Amino acid sequence: MERAAADPKIVVTANGPFIVSGGVPLDVQSITPNEEGGSWTYTAGRSFETKPIYALCRCGASATKPYCDGTHAKVDFDGAETASRESFDARAIVIDGPALDLKDVEALCAFARFCDNKGGIWDLVPGDDQPDVRDTVLHEEASCPSGRLVLRDKKTGTDVEPALAPSIALLQDPAKSASGPIWVRGGILIESQDGTPYEVRNRQTLCRCGRSSNKPFCDGTHVDISFKDGL
Repeated sequence: MERAAADPKIVVTANGPFIVSGGVPLDVQSITPNEEGGSWTYTAGRSFETKPIYALCRCGASATKPYCDGTHAKVDFDGAETASRESFDARAIVIDGPALDLKDVEALCAFARFCDNKGGIWDLVPGDDQPDVRDTVLHEEASCPSGRLVLRDKKTGTDVEPALAPSIALLQDPAKSASGPIWVRGGILIESQDGTPYEVRNRQTLCRCGRSSNKPFCDGTHVDISFKDGL
């Protein structure tokens, strides 16, 4: 489908920021644990003024986070894109369940850990014909910010995705004392610095610590380096 010029879009610039256009709402969301300490839901935090266009830092060093202040040029940031251009379905392994199949692309993991509750979604899917197990599986998949995990309804052949409006969240991970990735929601187009688009997806996470080995996407390195944005 052809996209209108005003449609939300994120452009990856060469060794520079993400340029966001289309008046995309921006807020902070914190990963919030359940009683057992596992990642379970999100708590909304600060909301930013919605601007027609803005530049988000991706080198991790801006003094005006989440926005870019040009520091990437001073620190000689290497923002070369290394992510695969293959489609999600072409890369996914599939775990078979009675009613649902789980598609998994591990390289997209942003280490948010929603999938680890109650034994882990991979071990739960084979029991998804039990209502309580199915509810847990659906919750864990829908909460995965990176879209690493996608369920497919075997009866209809369609993917099971949460309804997300086009928006961006800056993730915080208090349990790991780290600031997480840029959570892109609702099918926003992400365009490479060479002008080609990545696959449009409902949920994706972009690196903003500057250290991912899967740029422009997050690979969880923010936890390893204890990245903090100061927000």
